[in-house]
Amino acid sequence: MRVSKRARRTGAVAVAAGALLAAGPFVFPAQAAGPSGVKAKGAFLLDNSSGEELWGKGSDTKRQMASTTKVMTAAVVVSSGVDLDRRVTVKKAYRDYVTKWGASTADLRTGDKLKLRQLLYGLLLPSGCDAAYALADAVGKGGSTSARVSSFIGKMNAKARQLGMKNTEFDSFDGISKKGRNQSTARDMAKLGRYALGSTNIRKAAKSMSTKQKATNGRTYTWYNTNRLLGSYQGVIGIKTGTGTKAGPCLVFAAERNGRSITGVLLNSSARYTDAKKMLDWSLQQKTPKLDLRSLPEGAERD
Repeated sequence: MRVSKRARRTGAVAVAAGALLAAGPFVFPAQAAGPSGVKAKGAFLLDNSSGEELWGKGSDTKRQMASTTKVMTAAVVVSSGVDLDRRVTVKKAYRDYVTKWGASTADLRTGDKLKLRQLLYGLLLPSGCDAAYALADAVGKGGSTSARVSSFIGKMNAKARQLGMKNTEFDSFDGISKKGRNQSTARDMAKLGRYALGSTNIRKAAKSMSTKQKATNGRTYTWYNTNRLLGSYQGVIGIKTGTGTKAGPCLVFAAERNGRSITGVLLNSSARYTDAKKMLDWSLQQKTPKLDLRSLPEGAERD
């Protein structure tokens, strides 16, 4: 039986269409190409309004994520229902910890009393591991500091499961992984970044280039944000930097411009700020729904 050229063409189109449907949702060619020249080993872009996954590179490979872990630390604090105006006394153990590990610090002084909401700034701007320790100790449950910290890390993992971060495990409150199990993926961290933006407290702190916070004894802490995207790219609103020996330079970032809202992640990038700008330039040009703040996941915080 002879088949006409038209029939053969029609059949070819049908087969091609079937193959596309079997492969999954159709991706527009321009979107499939993605931003060029991104050097990070793991990268991901997410549209915050629609939840659309825009682009990824090595996005499901587990990697250490250094201090971007602190985005989850902040998320657990604000969603725990704790009074953010509650005051915490800085323990010597927090200072000893950063000295022992050579960790980034908010330079908290033993005996000073600060509110939990103030410690969020110390966590997110100078990336204070001492602030992270204080928050974990204050919000975790248990009869000792070690028990409370363990409890807090358990809350971090429970929140990851709640957010559908299937390839994520936390073994620390600040990204300093003692056992090497503090790992996530670029895709999972983008989910976390989007969730964090639903918290007005996290959003306000993350987009601050600097802050001055007073302890109850009158001491003033001046903290500067480590995120160099702030002030150098229009519309950037955070979120968190991270650097580690195994993790490399990392960045969870977000920007809002012309009614659009984007979250991006870079894991192990030798040029994280250049990568982030390339990703934002590309993503903000894509035709996706405009921002509807009501569509952002709620941080379940109590202001």
